[in-house]
Amino acid sequence: MTRIAYVNGRYVRHADASVHIEDRGYQFADGVYEVCEVRHAMIVDLTRHLDRLGRSLTELRIDWSMHRSALVMVIREVLRRNRVRNGLFYLQVTRGVAKRDHVFPAKGTRPSVVVTAKSTDPGVIAAKNANGIRAITVPDNRWDRVDIKTVGLLSNALARQQAREAGAQEAIYVDPDGLVTEGAATNVWMVDADGAILTRPAEHGILKGITRSGLMDVARALELTVREEAFSVEKMMDAREVFITAATSICFPVIEIDGRTIANGHPGGVSQKIREAFFDVAEKTSIW
Repeated sequence: MTRIAYVNGRYVRHADASVHIEDRGYQFADGVYEVCEVRHAMIVDLTRHLDRLGRSLTELRIDWSMHRSALVMVIREVLRRNRVRNGLFYLQVTRGVAKRDHVFPAKGTRPSVVVTAKSTDPGVIAAKNANGIRAITVPDNRWDRVDIKTVGLLSNALARQQAREAGAQEAIYVDPDGLVTEGAATNVWMVDADGAILTRPAEHGILKGITRSGLMDVARALELTVREEAFSVEKMMDAREVFITAATSICFPVIEIDGRTIANGHPGGVSQKIREAFFDVAEKTSIW
């Protein structure tokens, strides 16, 4: 089946999709994005993703190029045209096409909007949940505004590559004080000796993940204790459980970090409980 993408008002073959070479997303990483899971033809937490998109656009002073309801119609259409029942969509908005100059282009420059979608294999995610994943730690060398979901992901890409070369699946950033910030593409959590779930506060230094917010809803529904509290690498290494969250994976248990086994080296019960309850609590929007 031919994949279809939406690019600036047109539905085109994915293989033919393109933007101008002077699009500011290409020239300056001057844009933002969202990735959202689709499960059983239902979009997961769409409202929160679009709310965060709006915040990112506001922080970068990029205008919405279409009404939010129209954007939802585009997303649904891309998913339908690609026959995605289980998978994801990727949405990117840049400041648009303009003569290359560091300052913003003239007012009225139309933002570029791209939406793509693809199916994924639920079995791959299930296997990672059953077996757990490995991670490494790396110094956090990113720019200060990681709370904005921008397309400037070079540090993240390098960290993920470093993880792969080490035989791991995620890189966990550590700040200059030795405290965990987040993963290269995930939020990081741990379960302490008392069974409390800890994750770094999202006021500064990390992205406020949508799945992160959803997990807190799930924890409340399950009457689990969650604390937004920074923790050190040493404390993480001694945790009862460590897990990461992201829109496309929900909740992956981490069984090894920097070659050191976490707890008994097997996925823990807290992450499993959260994962099993997540879709009962999350918002679900039909693609139809």
